[in-house]
Amino acid sequence: MNRKARQKQFLDNAKRFFGASEVPREAFGKSNCATFVEGGLQLGVVNLDGVSSATPSISFASALPLSPEDLVYFAVQVKGDMGNLVQRLEAMKLIGSGPIKHASTTPPADELERQTTANVLYASSNNNAAVYLARDGRLWLRNKEFWDTLNFDPALIQPLVEIESIAVALYPPTTSARRSLLAGEFIGWLGRLVGERRVHEIAPWPGAATLPPEMRRMPAEVGVDDIEKAVRDLGGHYPNGEVRRLHAALNFLSHKHFVILSGLSGTGKTQLALKYAMAIHGLGSSARDPLVFECPVRPEWTDPTGLTGYIDVLSNRYVVPRFLEAVLMATAQTESPVFVILDEMNLARVEHYLSDVLSCMETKGYLKLHSEDMAYEGSRGASIPAELRLPQNLFIIGTINVDETTNPVSDKVLDRASVIDMSTVDVPGFLASLEIRFPELKDARTASESKLTEIHGLMQRYGLGFGYRLIEEFLRYHDFDATHLKSAPADVTDQLLVQKVLVKLRGAERQRTLLTSLDKACNGLPRAQAFVRKLLAELDDFGSFQAMR
Repeated sequence: MNRKARQKQFLDNAKRFFGASEVPREAFGKSNCATFVEGGLQLGVVNLDGVSSATPSISFASALPLSPEDLVYFAVQVKGDMGNLVQRLEAMKLIGSGPIKHASTTPPADELERQTTANVLYASSNNNAAVYLARDGRLWLRNKEFWDTLNFDPALIQPLVEIESIAVALYPPTTSARRSLLAGEFIGWLGRLVGERRVHEIAPWPGAATLPPEMRRMPAEVGVDDIEKAVRDLGGHYPNGEVRRLHAALNFLSHKHFVILSGLSGTGKTQLALKYAMAIHGLGSSARDPLVFECPVRPEWTDPTGLTGYIDVLSNRYVVPRFLEAVLMATAQTESPVFVILDEMNLARVEHYLSDVLSCMETKGYLKLHSEDMAYEGSRGASIPAELRLPQNLFIIGTINVDETTNPVSDKVLDRASVIDMSTVDVPGFLASLEIRFPELKDARTASESKLTEIHGLMQRYGLGFGYRLIEEFLRYHDFDATHLKSAPADVTDQLLVQKVLVKLRGAERQRTLLTSLDKACNGLPRAQAFVRKLLAELDDFGSFQAMR
């Protein structure tokens, strides 16, 4: 769809939404479009000659480019405050027609400023009026030249104009490409200026055509060798068949796609989910995937609202969390796989917040959202019906850490998911892959590999190993020190073992042999050896030890 066609469809939809008697006055040109100025937003320049108190409403349409791909179309409507708008237009014409006459011999200071600047600020006609959305949430008008700042006393340009509502549309359409961060921030900014209840998203354009063919194929249609290669190209290191197991577990049933990745923190669980989705969608490492929705689980979740949303009684809108946004996306894009990543899902009791979703997976029933007969307007623009089916193109991947900060996962949840353990860490293999991708880490690898491999092997026997994230940070710290601090490599290893690795130690009498083995392994590393011996003394005194007590 070309630019002119997009603009016409937006204007037609904005007119229908506002219920106005006229098409919004537009500012869509290359030099006449929305742009930020200090203290607000310049909507553009429009012809306002002939607007009178008989005009029931008026709206101004413009567009704000946020990136080469993202464009925000919006229209600002004035309806209930038309009297002030007309007064402002007449006041500008009056000021622009000549000096202001004042009864006293010495006009007030602000009046002097207006007289001095009248020829610059105003003209005797309103056929070329610049419209601004200011920091106070109201429209400021000027009919000659432009303001480059709105940081001045608005009392100089009374009356100001209240906004009735704002209609917003994102291009590419939100049904096919998730809004960019900038677009989301801009819509939030509009809501903070004028009030969230006055900002409404409309959907003028069909969205499916904006997705490339690679994003309109199911995972089962992609060869697993191709997926593994794509994951490797994206920087993933999964030597124990994790990619193949994830692929099989997600796709062996046609109606349920739910996998839990379990293991130590930092073993690449979330990254595996992200890289798998990008491999399926045919995206490179620099691309943003609009069909992946990360949902960090919050410890306070005790019911489904963190996933499926709720009615905000103040705005009378339905609050749409990331999970429900993914469901709506999958419902709209039935040919495309949509991925949800429930990150650290056992920070809360899984069966408490996920029960409704699990039930829908098993029964193929409807996900209850609210009990009203009519659809609610959602906080992200879409209409929210009372219930929705979980689409078959929705793929859910959860990650769980196994440590003292998390809750146990019940059999009810485990029975409905495939659980893939990712606790086995290949230290030498990962170091080799890091050096291939980042040759500048060669010296850091040489300084670290032997001791990291030895200590990881000792700790892993007791379930106290560490993951790929820690290993990469270990090497990057070494590289930074070698470049900027010039410390001896052995001293850096000694520091890092205390700062990054040994702090994970905890246990009781059963782990005494681990501590004695680590004591020997840290010979020649004084800080690390002293740290281990402190834990041994704690074990002798109290019968248990914990590094971060």
